[in-house]
Order: sequence, then structure tokens, then C-alpha cells
Amino acid sequence: DSKPYGPISVGMELTFPSSTHLFGLPEHASSTQLKTTAGMDGHHYYKEPYRLYNLDVFEYELDETMALYGHIPLVVSQSVKTGTAGAFWFNPTETFVDIEETPQAGGDMDSRTHFMSESGIVDLFLLPGSDPASLYGQYARLTGRMQLPPIFSLGYHQCRWNYRDEADVYFVHSKFEELDYPYDVLWLDIEHTDGKRYFTWDDKTFPNPIEMQNKLGATGRRMVTIIDPHIKRDNQYYIHKEATARGLYVKDKSGNKDYDGWCWPGSSSYLDFTVEKVRNWWAGQFNYDKYKGSTPTLFTWNDMNEPSVFNGPEVSMQKDLLNLNNVEHREWHNLYGMLFQRSTAEGLTQRNEGANVRPFVLSRSFFAGSQRYGAIWTGDNAAEWSHLQIASPMLLGLNVAALSFVGADVGGFFGNCDAELITRWMQAAAYQPFFRGHAHHDSKRREPWMFGDETMVRLRHAAMARYALLPFWYTIFWQAGVSGMPVMRTMWMQYPDIPELYSIDDQYLIGSDLLVKPVTSAGATTSHVLFPLSDCWYDVDTMQRMELAGASGSYVAKTVESGIEKIPVYQRGGSIIPRKLRLRRSSYLMINDPYTIYIALNNELKAKGTLYMDDETTFDHEKRDDYGVATFSSDLSSSIIVQNTVTLGNKSALQESKEERMIERIVLMGIATEPKQITLTTLSSATAIPMEFHYDEESKILVIRKPDVSALDQWTMNLTP
Repeated sequence: DSKPYGPISVGMELTFPSSTHLFGLPEHASSTQLKTTAGMDGHHYYKEPYRLYNLDVFEYELDETMALYGHIPLVVSQSVKTGTAGAFWFNPTETFVDIEETPQAGGDMDSRTHFMSESGIVDLFLLPGSDPASLYGQYARLTGRMQLPPIFSLGYHQCRWNYRDEADVYFVHSKFEELDYPYDVLWLDIEHTDGKRYFTWDDKTFPNPIEMQNKLGATGRRMVTIIDPHIKRDNQYYIHKEATARGLYVKDKSGNKDYDGWCWPGSSSYLDFTVEKVRNWWAGQFNYDKYKGSTPTLFTWNDMNEPSVFNGPEVSMQKDLLNLNNVEHREWHNLYGMLFQRSTAEGLTQRNEGANVRPFVLSRSFFAGSQRYGAIWTGDNAAEWSHLQIASPMLLGLNVAALSFVGADVGGFFGNCDAELITRWMQAAAYQPFFRGHAHHDSKRREPWMFGDETMVRLRHAAMARYALLPFWYTIFWQAGVSGMPVMRTMWMQYPDIPELYSIDDQYLIGSDLLVKPVTSAGATTSHVLFPLSDCWYDVDTMQRMELAGASGSYVAKTVESGIEKIPVYQRGGSIIPRKLRLRRSSYLMINDPYTIYIALNNELKAKGTLYMDDETTFDHEKRDDYGVATFSSDLSSSIIVQNTVTLGNKSALQESKEERMIERIVLMGIATEPKQITLTTLSSATAIPMEFHYDEESKILVIRKPDVSALDQWTMNLTP
């Protein structure tokens, strides 16, 4: 590093009064709560500050402050006394952050953060909160809102480095079909290309890519191919030839020559995504007439975009390289991956007539604002129980920074997992936002059927639970885009008045209504779950209310059964959750399936929930306001079993699909006595219509079958006690 302008740095110290719980600064393989790195008379937890510098890290270490693939310089404080507050240090250069606890004169403890960045300017945004919802609304206005993903991307993704050829693809696809195992996307890693030349296909192993995509597409499946930012320096390769002629590459420190680094293809140059004309050019490469062999069902995986340079310092670019505006790499390093993903997402959008199909792009590297462009995964994890254990804290840390569409590779990327580990990982990942199985080429094949029939059935059961909840997941993602609140939430995001829950990161909430406790240790048959007592809770498998004792506003710890068939998941009393229960092999085949509505009554015998609906694929929900929102509410004290109030984006929104949004079953949990009668009242019916129902005295569950109502119509079901 030649440092042509000499040493320079900026920094700032920020204090969060009366707070000992700080969160944020992803990505690190450590607890969600930030731990001390300084002070305390030398008795701080970590020896080194948290480092924020995007790097390609091979087999990363756990419980460390070392830099990983992406970073967001946001710190959030949660305190009973001072509420929720945050600070966003907008600096994409290499940054270190120290965390220190300091005593106040009155006995309280403050938390002090010290930001130290190599370069840049002081650009600080304070987020006053003062509760989680307010803070995340403020942060969304500042850095952008998450785009609603296409629903297929919320299903299961099957990946490996690498599926060898078209025959291998067809075999894997047909095996999923044969076993009635739901999946939505099959992925191809770098070996599918012609010599690591992106936007190409190996014509020996993948001679008919369009036919392959169309065959999978006929069953509702999509495919994803990997496209990285390093470009093979081959004068016969059209991408490199045109990029060179147009002068689109990052330059060496002199500014006169294109930078030459080493990556998967060998000698490579790197496009300068900090410049708009380069991003526009790159986006154009996804047009169907340019990306030969691509179809509308092919989407993209952006890897190695920290950027990774095998022969560079710390496997990245030298800091004194120059972009096309003669700005040093050190000034924009942490932005590179996000700008690459942005350009790819724009390309996938623009390739279609009318630019009206939502893209899907997975990226490894990220920065603040990446939530606008696609999904992120936690990189090269390992097939070890410790990596399953750290997955939830890491994903929660990303969600603290409003990066919600995130996941960890099921089974671990490196190494081999046994039947128990893959089962527990699949169960956990089914309740995490991005759901993908992936493995290194040296790992044994680990498709769901590779572990025997008994394990395959367990894995399929976990995947089926995910698919049944797709209407719920889709609704939560829509709400996250509107409000800024994360999809996967720490306990304090919903229960900020219970300080004992602040540091908990081995259980979490999906939205506000599902409490999840992954099983992350070998041989476990029981789990220790912390239940907030301001709500009651129902086991999602038995639909039975948990017997919990204690004062409202506190919590109780309960040991629950969690044998190999079971992941502890609980529905919050007072919530209403939509599911689709018909087993299909992909989300595409589910679009017209009817809903089952699960009502979990709270202590006041009330509940409320939301179902968001659109075409699940296009931007019509934004461009034409073509969407509908069903708001379900129950109030047994007013004899209302369930009432549906519908909000339409426009007067004609989804009207042609009313009969494709039917409700086939309503399940009511926690009703103490059997009603004498249930009647349905609709806007189109002058008289109340009696409903057939079944009540189970022992389980306290009431089921209304075939109510013949649409989620897009307004109606009320009343009971006669």
C-alpha cells in the first residue's frame, strides 16, 4: 500500500447512556449482542475491536471480531431506561469499532463505542427511536426499503459446487419429483461455464441450457447460475474484449493500466461498479440476446464480490488501486459488493419487456442498503454443530441491521454432515428467511435422499412446514418492506420491556407471531425455551396452549420435548396465521390453492392477523396497486369467531382471482366451550348462513370446514354460545 496521500483517518466516540446492550455491526461470527473490546480494567471479552472490511474468508473462525464478507456500520442500543436508539456511521472504508462499558456516577452503566475509519469523512446519522418499530422506520427512510421478493425465492433452493452436467440436473430434479419433496430453485456453480467465463455455458456438459431451463420451468422450477465480478483476461472472450475497449475496469495505482488480479479463471480484471456507466453496461449483459442460453426462469448468484483477489492483500484488492474517477479503492471498498448486486438486479429487471418481473439475486458481500437488491447468505460455513449454533446469532445480527432476506447454507458448505446434523439444520433453516442447501465439491452428496428414507421423510416434513407457511412468510416480507421492521427478530424487538431477553440469540421470532427455538446440539431430546408472559403461546404441531405460570410482563423458562422429529415452534396467542396445506412440489403450483386460517386466542379471547396477496411475481403491486390485504380479527367476547376486512390497492385489484383466493378451513385454538351455532354473514347475503364445524372438548380446538369464502371478500362469522 503506497499511501500516496499519506496516513489519514477519521473517528468518533459515541456513548449510549444507561445501556449495556448494544447490537449490530454485522457481519461477524459471534453473538448478536456486541461484547466489550476495551476498558473494564483489561477484563473485556474480546482482545480486538470489531473489524468492518469486506473479505473473502476461508473457513472463518467462530466467536471472533474478525472481518467477514460484508459489513454495516450500524449500532443499535436497547435499554429499559432509554428505549431503542441507533447510530449509523456512513463510511465504506476499513473501520474498527471498540465497545466499552463505563460506570455512571449514579450507578448505571453506559456503553461507549469508538468508530475508527481509515479514510472518508465524518457522516453520522443518529436514530432516536425510541422503540424498535420507530427506529427501523427511521433506518428504512435513510437507507431504503426491502423490495418484496418473488415468492419462489422464499421456497427451498438446492445447490452444490457443482452439478456436473444436464444429466445430473435432470436426475436431481426427477428425484425431488419422485419423492414429492418441494423445492423451487436448482443452482449451478462456476463449473457450468466455459472456462470460468461468465455469461457462457460449457457446451460439453450443458449443451442445451434453454431446453434444460424450460423442462424445469414446466414444473414451476427456476434455475440460478453464478456470475462473479472478476472477468477472465482473454481477448477472445466477448465480455472482456468489450469491457477493455470501453475502459470499464478498475485501474492500477498509476491509473494507466487495467488492474490484473488472480481469481477462479486465472488472470482477471474487475469492472468498476462505482461508476454508473459501468453498472448500466453490466445490466445490459443480462439481455436475452446477449446472455445466450438464458431464459426468464434463470436468475443470478453474485459471489466473490468483496472483491476477492487470490493474489491480493488479504485476498482482496490493493487499497491504492483507482476507480475510473481516480478515487482510491480504500475509499469505496465496502461498497463494491452491494453495487455489483445492484447492477445485476437491475439487469435481471430490464431484460424483460416492460421491466415488470421481480429479480432474484443472491450476494455474499453487502453494505447498508443491500436490502433493496436481494438476498445475502453467511458464506463458507462448515458442516459442524458449532456452525449450526452460530447461524441464528449471525442471521439475527444481519436483521438488526435491517438485512432481512438472509440465510446460512443448510448442512454447512465445508465438510460432511451426518443424518442428525442435516435434520436439525433443515428444521432450523425452514424457519429462517433464505432457505438453501449447499455444499463444497469435496463434500459428499447431500441431497435429501442421501441419508436414507427415514431421514428423507424428516427433511421433507421440515420443507413441507416451510411451504405451508409461504403465505405467512410472504406477508411478513411485505410488512418488512412497508415498515422497515426485520423479518427475523430478536426477542427484544417484540419485548423491549423484558431486559432478561435482550441477550438471547438462540431463539427468535418470525414477524411478531412465531417463536422459534432451533435444536443445535447433537443428541438433544429437550430444549429450554423462554416464553414472554405478556402473551400466551400455542405449540404449532399440537395446537395446544402452553401451560405457563408467572406475572404478565415477565418471562418463564420451560423445558420442552424436542426429539429428532421436533423443532419447538410456537404461535403467539392473539395472532392469526395463514397457511396452505396441500402438498405441492413448488410454490408456482400453490398459487391457486386455498388457505387455512389458524386463530390463536389470547387471554382476552381476541386475535388479529394479516394476509397479503398479489400475483407473487411482477411489479404490478407497485405499478398498478394490484394487491389485496385481508385483515382477520376475532373477538369471542363480542361473539365474533372471525371477521375479514379487505383493503385493495385499487378498486379492481385481484378481482378476477377472487375464486382463486378461497379459504377452505378455519382453525380456532383455545376456545373453552363448544358453540351452539356458527353463522356466516357476507355483504352479498341478506341472511346469516349456518356453518358446519367440529369442536374437540379435550384439545379446545374448533374447526370450520369449507366455509366457501374468499380472502378478498368481506365477511363475518359469529357464534351463538
